[in-house]
Amino acid sequence: MVDSSVKRVCVFAGSNRGAQPVYAAAARDLGAALCARGYGLVYGGGRVGLMGALADSVLANGGEVIGVIPHGLAVKEVAHEGLTELRIVDSMHERKAMMAELSGAFVALPGGLGTLEELFEALTWAQLGIHSKPCCVLNVDGYFDGLLRFIGQAVEQSFIRPAHGAMLLVASQSEALLDTIEGYVPPRVEKWLDRQQM
Repeated sequence: MVDSSVKRVCVFAGSNRGAQPVYAAAARDLGAALCARGYGLVYGGGRVGLMGALADSVLANGGEVIGVIPHGLAVKEVAHEGLTELRIVDSMHERKAMMAELSGAFVALPGGLGTLEELFEALTWAQLGIHSKPCCVLNVDGYFDGLLRFIGQAVEQSFIRPAHGAMLLVASQSEALLDTIEGYVPPRVEKWLDRQQM
C-alpha cells in the first residue's frame, strides 16, 4: 500500500555496475518492488550502470520512470531514451532540485561520489527542515557499512545530533526498505544547538 504522501521515490545510484553482480540484482529487485507497491521512480536519467538496470526494471514491470539529466550528460549519449518522461535541465543543481520536487522519498543504491553527494544533500536538507521526506540507503551486501560507521563516529564526536544521525534509514532488502519509508515519522529536532550546548 502506497503511503499517501509518497507517489514517487527518488533513487540515487551508480553510473557503473560495480564489481559484484549482486549490486545490479539489487537494483532490479528494487525496481520490481517499487512497481509492486505502485510507486513511480525518479532518477538521474542515465541508461548505464545501476541507474540503467533500475530504470529498465521499473519499465519492464509497467512502472512510471521520470529521468532528470543535465544537457551536458544527455549529449554524451548516456541518457535513457525509453523512459516515461526524460527532463533535460541546464545544471546538476537544477537536476537535484527537480528530482527532490518530484519525489516523496530518497533512496541510495551503491554508487560513487555522485551518489554520495546526492544522498548527503537530501539528508542535509532534511536535517535543516527544508523537507521532511525519508532518506534511505539500500545496504546491499554491506556496501554502506563503512559510511554508517563514519556517521556513528560523527554522532559520538558531537558533530551530528543523535536524532539527525538516525534520520538516515537503512535496510538490506527492498521490501524492508519500502516498509521503512511507509512507516517513517520525521523527528522534531532543531538543527542548531543552543549556544549553552556548544
